[in-house]
Amino acid sequence: MKCLVCRALAIILLGLGVNAYADLSDLPSGEYRLDTGHTYISFIFDHYGFSTPISGFKTFDGGLILDSEDPGNSSVDVVIDTTSVDTRVARLDGRLNGEEFFDTEKFPEATFKSTSIVRTGDDTFDVVGDLTIKDITVSVTLATTIRQASLHPRRKVPAIGIVGEATVSRSAWGMTVDLPGVPDEVIIQVTSELLQLAEDSGR
Repeated sequence: MKCLVCRALAIILLGLGVNAYADLSDLPSGEYRLDTGHTYISFIFDHYGFSTPISGFKTFDGGLILDSEDPGNSSVDVVIDTTSVDTRVARLDGRLNGEEFFDTEKFPEATFKSTSIVRTGDDTFDVVGDLTIKDITVSVTLATTIRQASLHPRRKVPAIGIVGEATVSRSAWGMTVDLPGVPDEVIIQVTSELLQLAEDSGR
């Protein structure tokens, strides 16, 4: 089933396509914020071998400090409201908010802070960072592709489009319920548009 999930995701990512205009050096350095209306933070898991549900979070904030001349000097910082978990199943949302999983009453936020960004290809990077859930911090590598880096045609500001994926073990954060029927492995998938922050925005 793991192979089936990986193949399905590969088809999805290939179907998204990568734009030819993906050179970060074409953009000015500075702060880029998540366009939350065009950002999706999802997690995918195997459900007893029958299906691979795609769930996610509705509320989050964060961005990128870009060094366009040397992207390795850039940094990523994201805060997720874990109470906004959305599986499209109310009973499961309630369970994920509970102590067995995200325990959102005690830990309403999860954070990701990059520790290194390593170029792996012309438009691909490994974004390595600390993912903290329930005050437990685990290093995670998000394999990231720059889909486009150019002036946004509607917003008229420099923008970056990315898609990234990481595989984690939920047991690393003490989420061991239903193992091994529901496997330990969870795929985190991110697709986002990031917009340059205006200098006069007050941030």
